Amino acid sequence: MVAVADRAPVLELPDTHGTPVRLGGRRERPQLVVFLPFAFSRVCGGELRALVSEPLDGADLAVLSCDPLFALRAWAEQEGATFPLLSDFWPHGAAARAFGVLDETSGAPTRASFLLDGDGVVAWSVHSPAGVARSVADYRAAVAALTA
Repeated sequence: MVAVADRAPVLELPDTHGTPVRLGGRRERPQLVVFLPFAFSRVCGGELRALVSEPLDGADLAVLSCDPLFALRAWAEQEGATFPLLSDFWPHGAAARAFGVLDETSGAPTRASFLLDGDGVVAWSVHSPAGVARSVADYRAAVAALTA
């Protein structure tokens, strides 16, 4: 699993309209990479709604799932997401595998998030057990600590 102080993988995944979005590497702002196991599921839906209703300042947000981009587009429209939802559908789970968070049994990523600094190095991460939502307040605190 990618750990704090590791350089994150540099990847490109399609958003809900098929436009490639880059993860990792050098960038002007920190990037928060949030893996969600399943679109339209109860806990993942709650996490997505929290990210929509409590926007993050100071970092670019990218939410990833192994669901197909058309399912993610429907989910983004339903929940009002304006940040990128990225499809890790094909090659199935390649991004989750690169970050070390693909559950090979379920074919879905574990509930993990990584805050990357401007150089693409993991500055902070959190991993929650199945069924346990992560906190937007924790994301805010990590971004504030990084950008202070």
